[in-house]
Amino acid sequence: MTIFQNARFYTTVNHLKDLPPTRAEVAFVGRSNAGKSSAINTLANRTRLAFVSKTPGRTQHINFFDLGEERYLVDLPGYGYAEVPEAVRTHWVALLGRYLQTRQNLVGLIMIMDSRHPLKELDWKMLEFFRETGRPVHILLSKSDKLSRMEQQKTLASVKKALADYPAVSIQLFSSLKKTGGETVEEVVERWFDAYLAQGQDEMPSA
Repeated sequence: MTIFQNARFYTTVNHLKDLPPTRAEVAFVGRSNAGKSSAINTLANRTRLAFVSKTPGRTQHINFFDLGEERYLVDLPGYGYAEVPEAVRTHWVALLGRYLQTRQNLVGLIMIMDSRHPLKELDWKMLEFFRETGRPVHILLSKSDKLSRMEQQKTLASVKKALADYPAVSIQLFSSLKKTGGETVEEVVERWFDAYLAQGQDEMPSA
């Protein structure tokens, strides 16, 4: 059984003071409607572990999923479009930002981008924002089944070239529909957890 297939819902957090104690956690983030919830469900081999909505911006809290051995998968609010009141959006952005830059147990970030529309302005902002932590990022170019084989390789090469100056970032193709790419994600996350727990939180793993 893979690490993600142990996943079970643990808690939902709307304030940093309520964050649970963990040994280590990996967070999933992406633009609204990029396929983040579908990716989590596919990796966990579930249909509704993470809620999938046709309405962008449905995830508005930080959701924790227990992976066992005090390791957690963290589902963060999507950034970008969301039909929510401005006060809610402001709180949401502040919560996301503070979590990403101050959470000591966070070993790395899985960032989901729609392979048909990668590296939009908000994606670049997120990468720059998180870069300051020194932690690794692994990008899933989701919905790759929507592209031809040639388009997939062209997109992958293009994103890798654009991020050549980001040594802590790795990239792969991923499809929730075809269930492809999951093994690579698992290998990356397992490596992050192992390195973090072996070295201690003061030395972060590389991508």
